[in-house]
Amino acid sequence: MIQPTPVFKDNLAQLPAIDGIARIDLIDGSGAVVASIENQPGKQGSLAVYHYLQQVFGTLDAKAAEHGLALFAEHTADARNRRGAHPNVDRLLAIAAGGEALRINVVATA
Repeated sequence: MIQPTPVFKDNLAQLPAIDGIARIDLIDGSGAVVASIENQPGKQGSLAVYHYLQQVFGTLDAKAAEHGLALFAEHTADARNRRGAHPNVDRLLAIAAGGEALRINVVATA
């Protein structure tokens, strides 16, 4: 497990590559896809964090969410101050605060 730094860009450089990933689906306890993170500009940092969390924790529970918030570094502080500005960070904040754990499904490119 990597040790997060206070800078998101530095944390991102430590994460595994996301080549070959089309998207990540987040699935609730009833099997419904509640969110997807596409491999496209502006979302690739979130995709890399969630992919890493899946590899290390297997599921997106409170412990994984806390680690993810540390990885998002300065974006976590911004998300706390501006709800809705960072939906993928907001999701981690909700889970860390006791929200439902989610399954992380990595979808490979065709």
